[in-house]
Amino acid sequence: MGIAKDVMTGHGFRVAARTILDEKLGFRTDIIEHQLAHAVRDPNGRAYNRTEFLAERHLMMQDWADYLDKLRSEAVLGEVQAQNRM
Repeated sequence: MGIAKDVMTGHGFRVAARTILDEKLGFRTDIIEHQLAHAVRDPNGRAYNRTEFLAERHLMMQDWADYLDKLRSEAVLGEVQAQNRM
């Protein structure tokens, strides 16, 4: 992706995604944890939790992709505007 290891790590991307999906995009933490392949705490024990939340995870990942596309578009627009001011 062209980002140096001393700027961002794979784990750093996961942390950022976890935070943004929860705080900015409003997804349930259990669905986020499933997507990140984390063990989800279950009051009945993990042995009884067979949920996958596939439809919700699909929607979440599409919203995540749209969010990233928006950030990229805003960054490109900002660069174009900055170049036009020169």
